[in-house]
Amino acid sequence: QVKLVEFGGGLVQPGGSLRLSCTASGFIDGHYVMSWYRQAPGKERELVAFSLSVGGKTRYADSVKDRFFISRDDANNLSLQMNSLKPEDTAVYYCGARRSTYDYVPDHWGQGTQVTVSS
Repeated sequence: QVKLVEFGGGLVQPGGSLRLSCTASGFIDGHYVMSWYRQAPGKERELVAFSLSVGGKTRYADSVKDRFFISRDDANNLSLQMNSLKPEDTAVYYCGARRSTYDYVPDHWGQGTQVTVSS
């Protein structure tokens, strides 16, 4: 059974930085795409970034390019470094995973961690 646990959310001022981490358990092998999504109040869940594999392709939403950086330390651990945070980055951030080499839409989700950007 796959389990994803996120860490690192909190309150930060505009322009500040925050780092999220996600640890996975229950993967049956190393071929999982891992990703970060977020959902703001009243809005749909949206992709933030994904990592196809350790050292593999990454992709970012236009709204976070050059501010957020995804890293895959190993097959089970994913991080998201968020810099120059804006109030519109406020959302619940979710870690996702799918056993695939190319499909980044998750079929496993973490419980989410709240990120609030406010002065």
